[in-house]
Amino acid sequence: MANLTKTNRRDFLKIAGTTAGGLFIGFNWASCDSPKVQVLTDEEVLSQVHDFNAYLSISPTGDVVIYSPNPELGQNIITSFPMVVAEELDADWSKVRVFQAALDNDKYERQVTGGSGAMPHSWERLRKAGATARHLLVAAAAAKLEVPASELTTENGEIFHKGTKKFSYGEMVEDASKLTAPDEVILKDPKDFKIIGTPVKNVKGKEIYTGQPLFGLDVYREGMVNAMISRPPFGMKIKSVDDSAALAVAGVSDVIVFKNNVAVIGESTWPLMKAKSKLRIEYEPDGTVESSFDHDRIFKELLDSKDAKVMRKDGDVETAFKNAAQVITSEYQCPFLSHSPMEPMNFFAHVKGDRAELIGPTQTPDRARMETAKLLDIPTENITVELTRLGGGFGRRLAADFVVEAVELSKILDKPVKVTWSREDDITGGAYRPAVRYRFQAALDDQGNMIGYKLRGVGINAGNSTRENNFPSGSVENLLIENVEHKSTITTNAWRAPITNFLAYAEQSFLDEVALAGKKDPVKLRLDLLDRAKNDPVGEIHYDIDRMRGVIQTAADKSNWGKNKDVMQGFSVYFSHRSYVAQVANIEMENGQPVLKKITAVTDCGTVVHPTGANQQVRGGVVDGMGHAMFTNMTFENGLPKQRNFDTYRLIRMKEVPEVDVHFVDSGFSPTGLGEPALPPTGGAIANAIFAATGRRIRTQPFIEQKEFSDIKLQIKRT
Repeated sequence: MANLTKTNRRDFLKIAGTTAGGLFIGFNWASCDSPKVQVLTDEEVLSQVHDFNAYLSISPTGDVVIYSPNPELGQNIITSFPMVVAEELDADWSKVRVFQAALDNDKYERQVTGGSGAMPHSWERLRKAGATARHLLVAAAAAKLEVPASELTTENGEIFHKGTKKFSYGEMVEDASKLTAPDEVILKDPKDFKIIGTPVKNVKGKEIYTGQPLFGLDVYREGMVNAMISRPPFGMKIKSVDDSAALAVAGVSDVIVFKNNVAVIGESTWPLMKAKSKLRIEYEPDGTVESSFDHDRIFKELLDSKDAKVMRKDGDVETAFKNAAQVITSEYQCPFLSHSPMEPMNFFAHVKGDRAELIGPTQTPDRARMETAKLLDIPTENITVELTRLGGGFGRRLAADFVVEAVELSKILDKPVKVTWSREDDITGGAYRPAVRYRFQAALDDQGNMIGYKLRGVGINAGNSTRENNFPSGSVENLLIENVEHKSTITTNAWRAPITNFLAYAEQSFLDEVALAGKKDPVKLRLDLLDRAKNDPVGEIHYDIDRMRGVIQTAADKSNWGKNKDVMQGFSVYFSHRSYVAQVANIEMENGQPVLKKITAVTDCGTVVHPTGANQQVRGGVVDGMGHAMFTNMTFENGLPKQRNFDTYRLIRMKEVPEVDVHFVDSGFSPTGLGEPALPPTGGAIANAIFAATGRRIRTQPFIEQKEFSDIKLQIKRT
């Protein structure tokens, strides 16, 4: 047997190429750079950079360091943010290095990933950061050349005078960094963009592909202990704990009971998972303990309650419905859902006296710091928060409960602690998408026109389960939107595209019912309503009519709406998080069975900074919206979720994704958000296509559990 020694990747390629007996062609990240070119490490670059502002620094070598302040959870903000800075800087993108910025409220505003608001909030700030540095570099070069700055131009990290190169940015960085930044700078005309709008590679692609430590689960510190926690059912509290069997597991050092939790402490997660399963914890009620059958009763009662809160009322609704030629009434309901990101909750904390170090995946680093300061009763400035890449979030990591757990255990143990949730912990102990039920009513005149509209939403820990100012508000003369909330012990929080993730499906399906009753084409119905909103608006309009009309018309065009009698189509359009998305689902019949083959998605999110990332965001939103509408459910019995892992918590599978045809509308607006808007319309487009193909109207999610769906045998194929 040959002796094997540790080799690096380059050595491996050499060995493989000489021993396999044939041609071997390999690729090595480390060998990409020419050996004649000196490539500085990140540490070497950072040691000599000159800061221009919070977002960027430049070294004498010409390397540009750009900091991305917002948490990165797969939306590719860590690539698109630097693209905006580099565009205005006229940087050489090949010399740009990108780093995740730590929490710093003095330097940055809104270091949050949520609400699709990162790019809309930072767009102008990022542009000004790059433009300011460019201004200073040009000013320094102009002073050195003793010429007006107006005679200088920049391109790819170089400064030119009347077309002739004079300086690189690196040569000017020291002089430029000593100048005073102007209050205002001139930004580029979008027609001159060279980086924005191009398919730049993911700046962390190399680290992702080669498995480098990027995520919270990768965090390790010397002397750190691991912890896993057993949490109570909803509405329960601990009565007694028998930890003897858990403590007998090799690798377990301690069991800690704190607040209403039981933590198992040890060397690594595997023995902790075993030990946690051996805990014998007895619980007793600590409030209302609910089951899913309770929720069904609550929905029915509150839909008929007289205590609903009026969110918006236009016109004389009572008279409109009294005099209507026909009234359509429908109810739609969605279940609780887990966020279930691929990386379960985890966080590292090290409490050292009146100071604390936090590291991990959070969408809201400032909330993590504030909650820690409150728990420890120490100043926020004594707490550092370092951000890792997030393995998904979908709103779950907006909360800080998993951070506080790590902080509390670190304080108790006086050690650095990393808390890790198992998949079962993540699904059963999380904060869920609220369950909601809606009752829609429409009053039609004898011409099939909608003259009255009612919506009542009942949500379980949902807050306002309506979006009272969204379309079709403003387009219907008589309108009433009401909300009722039930307070539950089952914890909820924002879930991707909060509220609209289901409201859009329900509303767009109901509008299809209205179109059918009024003998109108579904697309024309929506366009007619928008015409009314524009020409004779009712109350305030809180959406852009022309942008919504633009995506509707483009989607109808790109999908060949209504032009092929062999293709049954479903239409949906929605405005959320400042952006507009219209979708069309295509179903064809094969061997007497409906086959979902294609979804056309048209988006107006303003300027598309990173086309590759934008395309992925829309496709991901469609897949997410489709999967949760069709397959996913969360039910409860005596405060305990009945679904515990992916064997019972059903997610969409790769083979179940149809072709997704993505298009963008350039409306000339600045970026208006993209992480969430593509999800809400998807369920409605599919449900409406199912109705067009089968005559079955599906009003409850998930589709596969409804009797209307049970014998359809819908198949999914890519064209």
